[in-house]
Amino acid sequence: MQLGKRRRVVARPHLPKRRFGRVVAVGALIFLGAMALVGPTGLRAWSESATVLEKRNAELAQLRAERERIANRVELLDPNNADPDLVGELLRSNLNVAHPDEVVVSRDD
Repeated sequence: MQLGKRRRVVARPHLPKRRFGRVVAVGALIFLGAMALVGPTGLRAWSESATVLEKRNAELAQLRAERERIANRVELLDPNNADPDLVGELLRSNLNVAHPDEVVVSRDD
């Protein structure tokens, strides 16, 4: 072994293949990052889906309340045990049946 001898370092020129590979890798990373933000399953789509879900839940709650109201009304109109007040109200409103001395006050449901 010889001490004191230095190794000679040869500088390689930048190879175009290496540079091209790095550019492609960086481009792929940028593309994947952009798709993670604005792609069809990215953050923006996720927030839009969350907004749509909130709207649909509110609509579902409103429809359930309407369904409960209608179910209650159907139960009150059961032919075996009908509510006399509701039957009278429906007769008066649908058939325009009223006594001459009655005052009809309509209300919005």
